[in-house]
Amino acid sequence: MEFSEDQRRAWARLERTLHASGIDLPGASLVSGGGRQPTLAVLGRAGSGKTLLLAELVKALVAAGVETVSADYESRKTRTRRTLAVLAPTNKAASVLRARGVPATTIHRILYTPLYHPDYEAIAEWLTGKGDRPKVENLTEEALDRAFAFFQQHPSIPGALASAGLRGSDFIKGWKRRDEPLDIGLIDEASMLDERQYADLRELFATLVLFGDPAQLAPVGGGSGMVFDELADEAKLTLSRVHRQAADNPILDLADALADPELRFEDFEAMLDAAAAKDGRVVVSPRVDAGVMARSPVLVWRNATRVRLIQAFRTAYGAPELALVPGEPLVCDGIELPLKHRKKRMDLEARGLTKGAQVIYLGPSSRPGFARLHVVGAEDPRVGVASIIQLEAPGEAEPRIVTAASMGAVFLHGAAVTIHKAQGSQWPTVQVFAPDLWAAAQSGRSEAGIALWKRLAYVAVTRAEERLVWVTRYALARPTAPLGIEDLPSAAPKLELTAEA
Repeated sequence: MEFSEDQRRAWARLERTLHASGIDLPGASLVSGGGRQPTLAVLGRAGSGKTLLLAELVKALVAAGVETVSADYESRKTRTRRTLAVLAPTNKAASVLRARGVPATTIHRILYTPLYHPDYEAIAEWLTGKGDRPKVENLTEEALDRAFAFFQQHPSIPGALASAGLRGSDFIKGWKRRDEPLDIGLIDEASMLDERQYADLRELFATLVLFGDPAQLAPVGGGSGMVFDELADEAKLTLSRVHRQAADNPILDLADALADPELRFEDFEAMLDAAAAKDGRVVVSPRVDAGVMARSPVLVWRNATRVRLIQAFRTAYGAPELALVPGEPLVCDGIELPLKHRKKRMDLEARGLTKGAQVIYLGPSSRPGFARLHVVGAEDPRVGVASIIQLEAPGEAEPRIVTAASMGAVFLHGAAVTIHKAQGSQWPTVQVFAPDLWAAAQSGRSEAGIALWKRLAYVAVTRAEERLVWVTRYALARPTAPLGIEDLPSAAPKLELTAEA
């Protein structure tokens, strides 16, 4: 891989730090060394090559004999085993990395480890070449053959189990806080970390490398800074935009332009118009597309705008006032469980139901107060969970309750979300509600010395993977098809285990 000059300098510094921790990247081997190393941060705006550097670093570490720890399965600890985990704050952010071939999982799935049924351990040890072919009751030899063939092509234990008609989550007996430290942690979207998460990660990993974008918004409730702001200058490895890797990308060009301190909001909209006239990947539209909202939320600044757009979305689809239609998007707003249900909380969080997680409503469960959900970005996305689903309405102080379990995961509607909550996520098409950003520009507010509207616009624009829609008016286009769930992958059948769980 041909690196830019910035990437080469960052790589050289990473090599030195990892060698001190006992890993020789140029020699692709493990060497003497170890102990806690200072945190490093690889920082850069969109298009600077952070993800490319992270992916190449993972390849080099694996080639040197470092074992990747993920949510799939973790073999037993040995004295010579060296470990690596690639983490992101949310399932959606982790899925973006997995789509690029990086074995990423969420922070929660590493802080809390599952306790597996013995059958799962036997299958996992066999697939990874550390055990003999198992015999599992209710699982045929043909199913094991399918699992093995899948794993040879795609080294994912949940994927291999799914090819055999099983779900990995069926083998989980419970959860516990990880009690053994790991060697190397690579953390993507580090701008989203709060101080508590950072402290947990520093305790867990001997060597920690943060990958973050300093132009994004600081975590909500975490002050105006990011955890890597406090690192020494020599620990910050800054990347500039890699033009050959981001060539011919009008979305990144627009994000780049927001770094100009003299740029006004009116100038930026003129740039959007010019880009839209030349390239179909940028669209300036007078209306929000309701069909896109079903899977990719409109990004807004103000909560009042979010509530109004959600109301318009549900009205356009003819959704009942106090019931959800299968296919409606939701966002997790937290988990309401007393301390005595700590294990259940860990279970929900490890399955992806953390604050800000995006889900799709599949329908009611047979159990009162439960809902069937699809967790966006999760490797095992189908869950049934005790839910408190709230629908907010314009002008009403209290939300309406659709599903009212006495305790469980709390959800708000997800057809529109604030730009703060969109951090860490990407979608093929992103709609940005421009009237809100104009209001932010008019407010004159700034964050860490940068105009707030520019930070908001930067985060919103860089959420678009393929197409950016800049919506200019308070208007909604009628949907062209009803809501549904046919586009979502179907669930694997539930395995009935006979051994004690």
